[in-house]
Amino acid sequence: MLKKIVLYLSFSIVSFSGILYAKTSPVDLVYPLLDTEHSRWIFFASASRPFGMVNLSPDTRINGAWESGYIYGTNNVKGFSHIHAWQMSGVSVMPVSLTSYSKEELFQDPSSDFSHEKEIVKPGYHKLYLDRYGINVELTSTKRVGFHHYRYPDKQGKAILFNLNGELGPCKNENGKIDKIDAYTLSGQLTNAATVRRPKAFKVFFIAKFNCPIDDIFVDDETGNYMVKVSDNAKDVYMKIGLSYTSVENALENMNRELPDWDFSRIVKESYDEWNGMLSRIEVSGGSKADKRRFYTDLWHALQGRRTINDCNGAYPDYTKERFRIGQIPLSEAGIPIHNHYNSDAFWGAQFSLNILWGLVYPDIYEDFVHSLIRYYKDGGMVPRGPSGGNYTFVMTGASSTPFIVSAVQKGIISDSLNYIYAALKKNHLPGGIMEKAGYEHNSNTGGGLKYYMKQGYVPYPNPEKTKAYHQDGAGMTMEYAYQDFALSQMALRIGEKDDYAYFYDRSMNYKNLYDTVSGFIRPKDKDGIWMKDFDPYQYKHGFVESNSAQMTWFVPHDIPGLATLMGGNAKAAERLDAQFKEAAKLNFTSGSSHAAELHPEYSRIPINYGNQPSIQTAFIFHRLGYPSLSQYWSRQVVDKAFSGISPTSGYNGDEDQGIMGSVSVLMKLGIFQVDGGVSLSPDYQIGSPIFDKIRIHLHNDYYKGNFIDIKTYHGKKSSPILDRLYWNGKSIEGHSISHQELVKGGILNLYTK
Repeated sequence: MLKKIVLYLSFSIVSFSGILYAKTSPVDLVYPLLDTEHSRWIFFASASRPFGMVNLSPDTRINGAWESGYIYGTNNVKGFSHIHAWQMSGVSVMPVSLTSYSKEELFQDPSSDFSHEKEIVKPGYHKLYLDRYGINVELTSTKRVGFHHYRYPDKQGKAILFNLNGELGPCKNENGKIDKIDAYTLSGQLTNAATVRRPKAFKVFFIAKFNCPIDDIFVDDETGNYMVKVSDNAKDVYMKIGLSYTSVENALENMNRELPDWDFSRIVKESYDEWNGMLSRIEVSGGSKADKRRFYTDLWHALQGRRTINDCNGAYPDYTKERFRIGQIPLSEAGIPIHNHYNSDAFWGAQFSLNILWGLVYPDIYEDFVHSLIRYYKDGGMVPRGPSGGNYTFVMTGASSTPFIVSAVQKGIISDSLNYIYAALKKNHLPGGIMEKAGYEHNSNTGGGLKYYMKQGYVPYPNPEKTKAYHQDGAGMTMEYAYQDFALSQMALRIGEKDDYAYFYDRSMNYKNLYDTVSGFIRPKDKDGIWMKDFDPYQYKHGFVESNSAQMTWFVPHDIPGLATLMGGNAKAAERLDAQFKEAAKLNFTSGSSHAAELHPEYSRIPINYGNQPSIQTAFIFHRLGYPSLSQYWSRQVVDKAFSGISPTSGYNGDEDQGIMGSVSVLMKLGIFQVDGGVSLSPDYQIGSPIFDKIRIHLHNDYYKGNFIDIKTYHGKKSSPILDRLYWNGKSIEGHSISHQELVKGGILNLYTK
């Protein structure tokens, strides 16, 4: 059964620009402009709710999935669009003035410069001033409705341009059209054309309502876009745009349910409260204000990017089969969908981020996403690793949803229909499943190399099959598959499938087939079992997915003792990993300022990279080797060098991927991690070194017995990040780890540093 979401609210109210805001609340510390100089279409958010269908914000660059959307250094707004999602875009609008410009000029180029000095950006709210027209713009939203407030300088010439056709973000918008329903209301739709990643086009429907009469509607013959002229008598123009991916009727119902009135300040306040409630599940004290700002910005990112696609009545778009259909999520007795349905970038790397953070702090969100992934299986016969537009995209590699779902099962977040869920996951690990498909392999099933993995115990590199799929990096795929097989084996063990447990556990040891005892690294082999010639363990993307061998050799989160044995024992393995961290520290543990920088000759050779997912668990591997002090030391170094900045020009130093890197940063600052992603039958947490003196994690009582976890750190004379003594509810902790079962009972974790 789906549990209710509990929001923890504790704040005092002060006034800010006519809107009520909370004083010193977590939401006030969020810095939405972090790393926006290197933004991508799905990265930035302002006028948005947690996982909202609407993510309304200004676009300063509109072409492409990367370096697009809101880019801080580009001070020219092209429009305000409502959809910034994985492989999805649409409904871009721009207030303009017909007083000084002709319709023809505005259709050709409606953009306007703006200044950051006149801009306010907060979770749920965005305000800026369009220099070209002298128009003040304010934006906010509900979950499925964008809310606009425009203040024009002149009494005449008030208009809004609807850019429904043309390239926008990752895809082209086509067949955009508007119909006038009445004097105040428009209906419309457009099509997101297919992309190389999302192979099917899909439709976006919307309703637009104004607080003033519509005087006229103009259509540009060249672009097919529309200009809506509104009454000159309106002092302030308000516009609501409700979205749906199923029908205009459902777009209207979404609007009527979520935003039936015109109270802009109330919606801003409600959005503020919702974000504050989510962020307030973790309270911190001690540390600098900059530490707190970055922490809550990271936590905010952990709740970003992945977007709702179902309507408030439970209808959702299903493109998983040959013909489109409107699916229906069952409703509760109160008429509310029992879960939401989502589009999402891959869960590639979620085992070291979302699994852990959501599993402890946001189990309600976690459960919702698991139900959504299983609904894709019910509809299309396959659990996805990154769905978009109600369909599969086959983004990245492997069966990355397996550890995500298994971790939720092992923590008791998912407890019903386990045999059904297991069968769904198992299908992905066998012929006909998603492991056979490499990145964006829509029409074939050879890029994943699964038949070689099953027969020879590894995926060869290069791939002997011919396919146009992405990421055909056999050694890296072998490492992923082995870990994902381990996760599946642990779920088989839980439900009593002993033969399956033995089979998939045996497959999880396949990583050993690529360990080269001469070089001491994981090394690619070809289909005939011949080692890669001229092997360079620091060469990027030669047999390894978005990484190199130096990083991926440590990707054995399920069998660190076994890997250490291959390396000559725990001490030698720890010494070697320590040396890699020392080298990576010279480049601040990242691959540069952006994802593209990983191709740089210097950054690509980094041995530990916290700018992308493949090696973000490595600081805590020392725990498994018997050296927790090194985990505490190096995790603090990573925080200081890679995850402490507050600037539009830096922050995640690579690929944030919808909350993955934000979650990692939060976990290291809390001093809590799970090297195996929480997939073991009895998951535990490794204790790191928190950056705050006091932390309170509020536990969700629909899932866990405890009310809260208090983490208190007492500093010794050396002010070292290394822990000397640990106590859980007054009892000494051995091994610097604690079980999930024990931790969620609630209590006090006292930590004493040297």
